[in-house]
Amino acid sequence: MSASYMSTSIKNNLNLLSKRQKLRNTIGSYNHSNRTEYDLPKASHKQLRNIAKWLREEHRVRMAKVAVVTVVLFFALVGIFLYAKGGIIQLLTY
Repeated sequence: MSASYMSTSIKNNLNLLSKRQKLRNTIGSYNHSNRTEYDLPKASHKQLRNIAKWLREEHRVRMAKVAVVTVVLFFALVGIFLYAKGGIIQLLTY
């Protein structure tokens, strides 16, 4: 009885496998023959250093902007909390 279940299971698995093979190149799968080739220009060592320097500078400026915005928002929230109707007095009297 278990041998018939085993052969049925193998048969079912093989049927599934054959269906996968038929659908491999038809449903959005990766096809090696349709691969896009890019002709990228070569960059010199000096150009790469300039790009790296530019990216570091851009990152530094972006982080400075984020820090300034964070500090401004923090002080704005602290100011709102302090000037709220009796907020600091209630906090200190508890």
